[in-house]
Amino acid sequence: MAASVVLVSWHTKAHGTKIACSLLPRIADRSIERQTLVIPISDNPGPRRRFPFVNYALIFINIGVFIAEMVYGQCFQFAYSTIPYAITHNTEFALQGCPYGQPQPVYITLLTSMFLHANLLHIGGNMLYLWIFGDNVEDRLGHFWYLIFYLFCGLVASAAQIFVDPNSQLINLGASGAIAGVLGAYLIFYPGAKVRSLIFLGIFITFATLPALVVIGLWFVLQLFSGLQSLNPQLVNSGGVAYFAHVGGFVAGLLIALILRPFMRKLPPPTSRTYPAWPQPPQYRGY
Repeated sequence: MAASVVLVSWHTKAHGTKIACSLLPRIADRSIERQTLVIPISDNPGPRRRFPFVNYALIFINIGVFIAEMVYGQCFQFAYSTIPYAITHNTEFALQGCPYGQPQPVYITLLTSMFLHANLLHIGGNMLYLWIFGDNVEDRLGHFWYLIFYLFCGLVASAAQIFVDPNSQLINLGASGAIAGVLGAYLIFYPGAKVRSLIFLGIFITFATLPALVVIGLWFVLQLFSGLQSLNPQLVNSGGVAYFAHVGGFVAGLLIALILRPFMRKLPPPTSRTYPAWPQPPQYRGY
């Protein structure tokens, strides 16, 4: 993606050590869609009971922050991304030529990095998954608790990635750790859901309706095995993907949903078949 970080100077600050870096930092992005051959288009878990305004707000915030990244440039992206070394050593990184460094305390970046994305493909893939699966999880958890759940899964995802590589100086950014938690919860709340997907088979492209267990399950298995392989950099190049952020977020969402499901009352049927318009029951979807 970019050149490796080069450390050019060290000096002490009141709140730990500030590290000045030259060139462009490498990015360990957290992208849901990367390296997948199955892209979901729509889901079919049945009608919603609540309008998912929190999920839509999260999508709009992510898009708004991405626009800010394009306006303010790499300094903005670097300052508010998570750097594992900075977290584990309570250290502030500053990119040379930028008017500002990371916020203090640096742990704030664990939250802000969830809303940053490396490029258009990165945010496009993540928001696609959040749009398709997030509204239904919000329907089950309720608006407030869905927001808490989303942010918590994102924090767990960052913690998982930092745990496996605490001295990494790559910047970590992306919403997919939190979205992976949404996918984990979706499997528990909607085990029989179907997902309309675009499938790439070599040079051929086709559409198919697959069980959510297959679409999400295969994605998780790919992340897990890729993450385990990435532990040995001589064996495989991870390509800048924060696999363990995906794994950590997914497991957190899955476990939370498993714990909550026995205590969740069965939702009442929708008041009408015309609301909400999306997603609809199978007989109205045309596939």
